[in-house]
Amino acid sequence: MASFVYGGMNRQGQNVHGEVVAENSSEAMDKLREAGIVVTEIKEKTVNERKKARGKKVGIEDVAIFARQMAAMMSAGVPVTRALSTLSKQTSNATLSAAISEICENVESGMPLSDAFAQYPKIFNNLFVAMIATGEVGGILEQSLSSLANQLQKQKALNDNIKSAVSYPKNIGMFAIVLLIAMLVFMVPTFQGMIPDGTELNAITQFIFNVSTSLRTEWYFWILAIAAIGTVLFFILKSKPVHIFWENHKLSAPIVGELNTKQVIARFCRTLATLLAGGVTAVEALQSAGPTSGSDLIAKAVENAIEDIEEGKAVADSLDKSGLFPPMVIGMIAIGEEAGSLPEMLDKVAEFYEEDVETLSRNLKAMIEPIALIGIGGIVGAMIIALYLPIFQASTSVEGY
Repeated sequence: MASFVYGGMNRQGQNVHGEVVAENSSEAMDKLREAGIVVTEIKEKTVNERKKARGKKVGIEDVAIFARQMAAMMSAGVPVTRALSTLSKQTSNATLSAAISEICENVESGMPLSDAFAQYPKIFNNLFVAMIATGEVGGILEQSLSSLANQLQKQKALNDNIKSAVSYPKNIGMFAIVLLIAMLVFMVPTFQGMIPDGTELNAITQFIFNVSTSLRTEWYFWILAIAAIGTVLFFILKSKPVHIFWENHKLSAPIVGELNTKQVIARFCRTLATLLAGGVTAVEALQSAGPTSGSDLIAKAVENAIEDIEEGKAVADSLDKSGLFPPMVIGMIAIGEEAGSLPEMLDKVAEFYEEDVETLSRNLKAMIEPIALIGIGGIVGAMIIALYLPIFQASTSVEGY
């Protein structure tokens, strides 16, 4: 889909300008004619012409608050464009504020609300756009926005649990590196000066002295080397082969595999439940829930399941073919289909896995904590022993003499 900037005249004879989303210029012209606009000029909007908001990244919490506030304003009878205009001024996040402002302008010029939000895929994902489109068609935009806010807040809670499990070892690792560098730069030279000349050093002590000297005298080399290694690792980790390898193995990886699996299943079920409850068809809901699950394997499995569902097969049977979904999930989906309460069942599954993710996160953190502390203690202890050993050897030699 592309954006086209147009100018023309409406049915009231007024000059209008705006933006419309279409596959090509012909489709854009057809949409404008249907809206009663006589087009005088139209051109595709290039990337350089788009407004580029500069500000901090828009997080899930920012979007959830926006959805909650917009739902509240609409329930009070405030028109959509006025609600958008007001929220664009009240939103503290500069990037989100600029996006809402342009969305408001596009809606005022005749663009459907869902298409206006679709212009910002990095802020408003497929789930958000699909729910807005459903709310527009069904006249339940307020309910759709409230459901979105709930979904996004639960998604944030899930992400926070994962971050809490990952942040501890990362912080411990950074602390260990800083401590090690400080010891090499400040403590090792002191010990080095205490050792008499001619004392024979063991290999470990000599290595520590060499590294310490290099850090103090050739620090620029270390900075360049670390920067180069970091850059190479960044591009390697971002490369397609590594991405494919990780996506194919992250659900079965040691230690974190179970955590990744439950996080992905929870996100998939929560998204699917929200879409189905909002009135989206099963196929359309799966088309949005699969890619937003956070796993390429799940997304591919859902894509294959959609083909079976379109042929008339049950959702549970279609998803079960992949072997990626736990039996409990498939069983709950099957019960939900038979009872006509699939959104409610999916919500229960999501809640169950979200609680499991929280528990696993705490357990992982509790397991990593003592290992990290023992590791840091071992490194520091080994270094101190290696530094004291030559001093003891020199003292023994003097006494023996």
